[in-house]
Amino acid sequence: MPQLYTYLKIIVIFLLFDVLIYLRLRRLAVWKSQPLVANIIWWLLSISSYVCIFLNLFFEWSNFIAACFMFFPISLLLGKAILFLFIGVDVLSAFIINIFRRPTENSMVVDSNGNSARMGRSDFIIKSGLLISSIPLVALTRGFKSNIYNYRVKHVNLILPNLPRSFDGITIAQISDIHAGSLYNLDAVTKGVALLLAQKPDMIFFTGDLVNDFAEEMDDYLPIFNKLSAPLGIFSILGNHDYGDYHFNRFHFNNKHTSTKKENLVNVKDIHRKLGWQLLLNESKEVSLNNEKITLIGVENWGVNNPHNYGDLDLAMSKVDPSSAVNLLLSHDPSHWRAEILPKYPMIDVTFSGHTHGGQFGFSHPDYQWSPIQYAYREWAGLYQEKHQSLYVNVGFGYLDYPSRLGILPEITIFHLKNKV
Repeated sequence: MPQLYTYLKIIVIFLLFDVLIYLRLRRLAVWKSQPLVANIIWWLLSISSYVCIFLNLFFEWSNFIAACFMFFPISLLLGKAILFLFIGVDVLSAFIINIFRRPTENSMVVDSNGNSARMGRSDFIIKSGLLISSIPLVALTRGFKSNIYNYRVKHVNLILPNLPRSFDGITIAQISDIHAGSLYNLDAVTKGVALLLAQKPDMIFFTGDLVNDFAEEMDDYLPIFNKLSAPLGIFSILGNHDYGDYHFNRFHFNNKHTSTKKENLVNVKDIHRKLGWQLLLNESKEVSLNNEKITLIGVENWGVNNPHNYGDLDLAMSKVDPSSAVNLLLSHDPSHWRAEILPKYPMIDVTFSGHTHGGQFGFSHPDYQWSPIQYAYREWAGLYQEKHQSLYVNVGFGYLDYPSRLGILPEITIFHLKNKV
């Protein structure tokens, strides 16, 4: 039961976190004037957040209810974290003031209202923290309500000097990280697929994480994604979540799924077949057009920090024709690019990845982008280039765990292949 002990340790840490914040808040004047109401509100919010987490562990809900039960505690925790920083500033400022206060100075200088100057400064800092901690909560609520299905189409020009003339001008659509086990709005997903089809791509790439854990998560979405089609085909790979490692390799309270990990993976792969997607499992495939060809390579999941790596790039490249003019690789985790692809395979022209979701939170602009995920992944969103090789990281069609997107919206990427600028 090691995972159960881990959950309990986390809860104990969060409770300690709550107590430390509570001990500071109860010194506020509003808390002193209405202690019963303030205490009820504080502990009702805190305890409810833990209840939501445990209910998600014990019971299976609809995806929408599960999303709400995740959004509330994580959002509340974020607000508390911001407030805790202000409490730290308050403690530090009081410490510095006490160091530099002259020994003869009265440490309890009283203003006209009978309050000490120190407490006035302290309360100002804490009240500012309460106000500022509410701002991201409002923004993230909008991200939950409006942004997780606010699909955006991004157009990217890929200049490939060796691109055969027949392929000059063709378009490739990429989507990634559907995470069907998180989605709950069938109509919105249908509109997203329609938006992709409206771009009329010649090929479609799907770069992994079809589900969160279980193949049956796709049951309601098969008729929607079955509408995808492209003249030159749809090609796909597996992502880290498609193998079921995050469920079958851990303790869990709630398990109504009877399939084994092996059976589940077989079923996930079978979904690609039912959808008409060509699943590339450490293999390559040539795509021909007017007697000219390019090569597509697909590897199973491989990541620098992933404990379960199934990708075998050497195997995938073993049957690639050395004379192939252009080689396009599908690899779910972008850390693969710098770790193996750049140093070992200069003949791979472009790598298409996903996995990061862009952190689902950040700032995105053509000239600058930022997200906390960049401290874990050097390449995390958009186009990257090293000499003649390129990597594109799609920030995802769906979402995972935290049901909100702020600044980093779900993405459909359209690549325009060209052999010259």
